[in-house]
Amino acid sequence: MTEIRIQNLTKRFGDVTALNDISIDFPAGSFTSLLGPSGCGKTTLLRLIAGFEAPDGGQLSFGDELIADAKSQKKPEERGVGVVFQSYALWPHMDVAANVAYPLKTRKVGKDEIARRVAAVLDSVGLDGYAKRGIEELSGGQRQRVALARCLVADAKTILFDEPLANLDMHLRASMVEAFREIHRRTRATIVYVTHDQSEALALSDRVAVMSSGNILQIASPAQVYHSPADRRVAGFIGRGTVVSGTVVRRNGQSTIVDIGGTQVTARGQANGTDNVQVLLRPEAVTPSDQGLAAVVQQSTYRGPVHETWLELANGERLTLDSPHPLPPGSKVHLGVSDAWIIP
Repeated sequence: MTEIRIQNLTKRFGDVTALNDISIDFPAGSFTSLLGPSGCGKTTLLRLIAGFEAPDGGQLSFGDELIADAKSQKKPEERGVGVVFQSYALWPHMDVAANVAYPLKTRKVGKDEIARRVAAVLDSVGLDGYAKRGIEELSGGQRQRVALARCLVADAKTILFDEPLANLDMHLRASMVEAFREIHRRTRATIVYVTHDQSEALALSDRVAVMSSGNILQIASPAQVYHSPADRRVAGFIGRGTVVSGTVVRRNGQSTIVDIGGTQVTARGQANGTDNVQVLLRPEAVTPSDQGLAAVVQQSTYRGPVHETWLELANGERLTLDSPHPLPPGSKVHLGVSDAWIIP
């Protein structure tokens, strides 16, 4: 296990600042997802940790050891880091065992030791019996497991994943999520996982770092990022939900009574001295009720287990709820709110 410490890291490509003076620690044995839209800087940060890019400012350390700064950096092969790419990066002319064994051969490990370790690691990723298979004979999920086995066989204390499931279909993605969770539980390697898929990040990680335009907006547990986003940008990117306007009526310690469209709602969080607030309402926290927020149904879309329904409040703002039954457009309803969050 390796602790990764990043202090005031900056990376520029010409006139474009990909990372803007960011600081973040990855505790030893943690599983952290870097989550954000394309171009937010998450892959650049991963490449800096791996050693494929050099920083223009700041420092990157593994524990107390300085790994890279603007003046010097350790080579990628000197860092003890394994990388699993979106494209797998496997050699098609080698069979599975040869692909997995490659890091050991470069270190001049003995043949018997290589055979033992390759067999053990293939078994750990569910590929026992696949050693002599050609890469072209494997499915996408199996190829991803081979790439993961190549990292594990080298005893990498840090594993970096760069959008590893982007090329897989929905069912394979689900099975690989479980495989990654099991590998982390067993190895306790420090894992940094780049994705733009919030469902992956929330399901896999101990922590989620939400990024935008080269900055880190929030670092927190998946539950905290989802239920208590740090600002409106995080609220808009994580999960589904609607931000509506409210006016503070009364403050009660850690909660606040807020007027939304003429109805009083209890919301978590502090109003920070202002009476006009923005409130996040998640669809699962809004349900039809005999009383509550007055709204008019605008449209409904069938999503399988629920009907995603858009409604308009009395003040003209819109919100969504997940209804088990379709609600006719134009119908008037009242909505109960079980949870609301005042966006800082």
